[in-house]
This record gives sequence, C-alpha cells and structure tokens, in this order.
Amino acid sequence: MKTNITIFFILVLFSTYLNAQFTNIEDKFYQPKKEMKRLDFKNIENISLKVDNDTITGVILKPSNNRKNKTIVFFHGTSGNISTYQYIVKPLVEDGFQVVMIDFRGYGKSTGKPSHLNVAFDGQIFINYLLGRKDIKNTKIYFYGASLGSQIATHLAKQNQSKIAGLIIEGGMSSFTDIAIRFAPDKKEQLEMYMQSPYSAKEDVKYLNNIPKLFIYSKGDSTVPFEHGQIIFENATEPKKFIEFSGEHIQGMVMQPEIILKAVNKL
Repeated sequence: MKTNITIFFILVLFSTYLNAQFTNIEDKFYQPKKEMKRLDFKNIENISLKVDNDTITGVILKPSNNRKNKTIVFFHGTSGNISTYQYIVKPLVEDGFQVVMIDFRGYGKSTGKPSHLNVAFDGQIFINYLLGRKDIKNTKIYFYGASLGSQIATHLAKQNQSKIAGLIIEGGMSSFTDIAIRFAPDKKEQLEMYMQSPYSAKEDVKYLNNIPKLFIYSKGDSTVPFEHGQIIFENATEPKKFIEFSGEHIQGMVMQPEIILKAVNKL
C-alpha cells in the first residue's frame, strides 16, 4: 500500500513538472509586433471592435477597378501584423476582390495578449460584425488562412460554413501540437500527452462538406513541413484543389500569383 502511494505521488510530481514545462508554450505560437508598415492600398477602411477589456482592429481593403462580388477575410501568421502580410492580399485587391485583414489581440493596433481560445472568440466576434454589413454579407465570403492563420480560418469555417463560399489555406500547419513537435522532436511523447490542440485544421476540415477548398504549399518550405498540407488535404472533403509551388514559406503569391489568382477565382 505504501509503495502504491509513493508511486502515485511520483506520478503527480512528474505530471506537475511536465505541465509546468508546457504551460507557457502557447506564448511561443504568437509573436505580435506593434510597429506597422505603411499599407500600400488606395481604399482603406479601419475597423475597431471592443472584446472584453481589449480592442481588436482590422481593415477593409476595397478594389478600385474590376470589383468582384466577393470578399476574402484574411487571417495572418504568427509574427508581425496585417502590414507584414499585405504582399499576399495586394494581388487579390488588384484583381477585384474586397479583402478584410484582422489583427487579433496584441497585434498592430489591437490591445491585449493573444491565446488559442481568445483568438477563436475574437474571430467569431469579427465575423459577426462583418456579416452585419451589407457591403459584405451580400457578397460571396471566403476565409484565407496563412501559416498559423490556417488554424483559425479552418475553425471559423467549420463554425460558419453555411455563410461562406470557400476556404483557402496557404502554408498552414496540421495542428498546434504537430508544429510544436516539428520544432521539438525530442519532446514528441510529452507534447502529444500534455499539449492538446483546442482546435486543429486537420480535424476541422473534415466537417466542411460541399465547401470549395484551396490548399497552397511549397515542398521547399522550411517552416511548415509540406506533409502538413498533405494531411489536411487528405482529410478534406471534396471539392478541393492542391497547388504546389517552389519557394519559401507562404510565398505563393510571390512565386506563382497568376496560378493562385486563377484558382481563387474558380472557387
């Protein structure tokens, strides 16, 4: 009996130690920057919404010519802010798409600190706001997730699939846990046991029935393994399309803009 009690307390202490190791790992996923570059667009509308005790911000970028009846809601990656990723959406705006870019808590002009759960909550708040605007709700709406933004884009697509016309994923990881293992393979067993993704693209994509999906990945990506894209694509239901390009992480719009724009227009 005494031996069993000793083993129990050893396991509790070990569990506590591992939990302490991974408690702050979520912080490593988010690397926001406050300093913003100049946005290189002609028609910019700034958006600011209150959430809890913080403010989340974003912009609506309206095309000058060849306006399509389509809106793309863009969710960016782990670092920087919306100004860091404007190179991805600029070709879309120039091609006639209306684009919404969102900075979650801590990014750019937004206040607070991002986490997996509040990013998902804030994302839905922003979507609810957008769906209340005639210039957006009367258009076909697409979610575009780049890198870390793939997780929230796919999760929100699952929550709002009756309201959107398609999903675009570029360089997205299959799950938070999977990408953590990619950078700490020696802790694979501990990460699988103690770091559970609250939501993941590879699971949420299974529920997106009859929604067109476009996946953009590079075999030369040194940040997110190409295999992550293959996993999500294999789990996705039809209709779906996979575009492979040669280049670094989320550089599809730099390397093959014509091919990607053509695919987005077909969604």
